[in-house]
Amino acid sequence: MEQAVERRRDLLDRYRIKKKFNAIKKEKFPWTREVTKYAAQQPFIELNKAWKRFFDKKAGKPKFKKKGKSIDSFYVGGDQVRVNGKKVKIPNLGWVKMRESLRFEGKINSMTISRKADRWFVSFQIDAQISDVPCKSQASTGTDLGGRKLAALSDGVAIAAVAPLQTKLRRLKRLSRQLSKKQHPRFKGDTTPKSKNFIKAQNRIARLHAKIGNIRQNALHQVTTYITDHYKFIGIEDLNVKGMMSNGRLAGTIADIGLYEFRRQLEYKAKRKGCEITVADRFFPSSKTCCRCGTLNYELGSKETFKSPSCSLEIDRDLGAAVNLDPKKQQKPEVLREFTLAEITALQRKAGLSVATSIDEPRIKQQNLSMDRSA
Repeated sequence: MEQAVERRRDLLDRYRIKKKFNAIKKEKFPWTREVTKYAAQQPFIELNKAWKRFFDKKAGKPKFKKKGKSIDSFYVGGDQVRVNGKKVKIPNLGWVKMRESLRFEGKINSMTISRKADRWFVSFQIDAQISDVPCKSQASTGTDLGGRKLAALSDGVAIAAVAPLQTKLRRLKRLSRQLSKKQHPRFKGDTTPKSKNFIKAQNRIARLHAKIGNIRQNALHQVTTYITDHYKFIGIEDLNVKGMMSNGRLAGTIADIGLYEFRRQLEYKAKRKGCEITVADRFFPSSKTCCRCGTLNYELGSKETFKSPSCSLEIDRDLGAAVNLDPKKQQKPEVLREFTLAEITALQRKAGLSVATSIDEPRIKQQNLSMDRSA
């Protein structure tokens, strides 16, 4: 027991591990002098975080990063970051062109360069003074997430599911079949080299996966921005996403929605705009409860329409669940109107709300804020 405690203490003490590394790096790792100092510093910080998550039972045991399988990225501290317009200086590499200039002004604390598919991205950590516009509406809404619809709101607005993986699945299968026919190692220990056509096919699949992820991320940003702009009080469910993913029939649909990411975005945007989020209990039967009389219908099953056994109310199950999640119970519509993301964006523009749908609009918005401060 004492040995296990001592072992755990050693693994969580990154300074002790780094001290051991510094004692042998001149002989065994001379290349550390040829690269930026953060190449030998930041890994110990990340390793310490990984072991903490492992001992807190939030993640698996840490593994070494492997080229081609892990996320290719590296960290650079703020003292070595240089930015000039659309150029950034990378240690030991020099000046590299960027697609756009920095959107925000302030002190740059660090930057992380990462690769997604065959493209490289740089993200900066900046101490920027950003004044978010608070939500002026006093309306409340309940939000029910589901597979048939991305989200159903208690005022009768339903946002159609994008399902990027489902729409691109046929093409993904075709590219995977093409990849399997190229020359590559077929089993562990096989020394067959990967052909150039195999690498090209790999990049095509990686680009498709990146596109699917970008479509999903964009959809979630549009929906969460719409909700936090139009509703001051928001009610959501505490969903057991891990348990839902264990269901083989629902796992693909649930993963395609991005439930965890939806809640993460909604919470940080609500905090910045002054909205209040009420989280219902995980075992609250929002779909089985009548939103008019409160009677439970245990025979609902997978039916799309809820029928109350006492007051004879017939309502869409997603709308009924959203009304039950509404913290203020302000509205009780009986008809669900479904909108696409394009229609939601049009509604925001009509209401005069800013909608960031390209790489230019956030920069323009920040420039306007800077002009207002200077005035």
